[in-house]
Amino acid sequence: MGTGIATLVILALAFFAFAMGRNRARRMAADHPSELHSRPVYHGWFVGLACGMPAVALWIVALAVGDHMVQASILADLPPEISELSGPRLDRFLDDAQTLAAGGRTTIEPTPELVQAAEQFASLNALRVWISFAGALGLGVIGLGIALRKIDVSFRARQPVERILMITLLLAATISILTTVGIVFSVLIESIRFFEKVPIFEFLFGLSWSPQTALRVDQVGSSGAFGAVPLFVGTGLVTLIAMLVAGPIGLLSAIYLAEYAHPRFRAVAKPVLEVLAGVPTVVYGFFAALVMAPFFRDAGASIGITISSESAIAAGVVMGIMIIPFVSSLTDDAIAAVPKQLRDGSLALGATRQETITGVIIPAALPGIVAGFLLAVSRAVGETMIVVMAAGLAANLTINPLETVTTVTVQIVTLLVGDQEFDSAKTLAAFALGLVLFVITLVLNVIALRVVQKYREKYD
Repeated sequence: MGTGIATLVILALAFFAFAMGRNRARRMAADHPSELHSRPVYHGWFVGLACGMPAVALWIVALAVGDHMVQASILADLPPEISELSGPRLDRFLDDAQTLAAGGRTTIEPTPELVQAAEQFASLNALRVWISFAGALGLGVIGLGIALRKIDVSFRARQPVERILMITLLLAATISILTTVGIVFSVLIESIRFFEKVPIFEFLFGLSWSPQTALRVDQVGSSGAFGAVPLFVGTGLVTLIAMLVAGPIGLLSAIYLAEYAHPRFRAVAKPVLEVLAGVPTVVYGFFAALVMAPFFRDAGASIGITISSESAIAAGVVMGIMIIPFVSSLTDDAIAAVPKQLRDGSLALGATRQETITGVIIPAALPGIVAGFLLAVSRAVGETMIVVMAAGLAANLTINPLETVTTVTVQIVTLLVGDQEFDSAKTLAAFALGLVLFVITLVLNVIALRVVQKYREKYD
């Protein structure tokens, strides 16, 4: 039996328990309609959770523990020359054995030891699945029996069900928070290791970025300069160009769709506009590299201006086109959420529609508009593919949008491509750049919260 079929059987048992509990409560409600404390659906949930939760938990734990037990048993039967291999080589041998047991192709020619390990994997895995399935099924049946015995007209089934659901939601929220904390600490720890090798002031205020470190004393072309100011300037320049494109177009299109457009036109135009958000970024990158970059270069040449084939303006304009839906959609939702009484009151006092929009609706919707703009900024700051294909990789310290620049995210990708040594400053620099991006995003969120709090108190 495969793990997928066994999992479906366990879930089917839980659903069957839910149906039994609900039907039993319904029969009791038919006999004593005024005495049943909780609704039948709560009794069903109680029996289903009492059956399914222990069974699923045991099934997951048994599979995880059983996998380690299977590998330990196989390693104990292997010859010393195999079991004493180094970590990566032993892991590769075990992976080949599992692949061979599943009928796949191995990375090496099968040896007698590998065939023996594969046969053991097949037999022990089948035994592990059957034992785990039997244990989980038995525990589920026991939970089903105990829960059914508690079903009664006076049984308070709603309280334990709601308590279990609340604990489940709390665990989900805790996992989300711990995941965020884990990400932050992992980046922070690696960044501290980087700052032990490179001074933080040199990183934050240095004007030269060339993270090539020497592997040998006589190696040529490895300056090891980690001044990140060119990356910050390039990121800010591309983001600024993108927002100059997406901000006005997104805001004006949202105002038109929310206040002026006919409902039929709005029903068609808004989904079409939001299609831009679903286009893969690599497609925008091709568009920037093959269409926009040559267009700007040829347009500049026609008026005597030199524009690089890979420029900040090409990447920024295409990135702005990409994030127009973020600005437009969120701004449109914020404008539509403004109470109709504010519109009617302004018009009743003699204001024109334009005056109502600029003097009443926009200030009232400002928290949502700010949120949309900050989301667009975060999207632009984190974009990589368009910049790689249209702006280049050169870390030039310039504010000229017609020249080649690079961004923080592009350099993070570049630093982590290929074989890496995570004790070198070159690789650790990627984590320091990631920490800077995290801080920038945090500051933007704090600003957004302050703006939302200020204007929400004024217009609520």
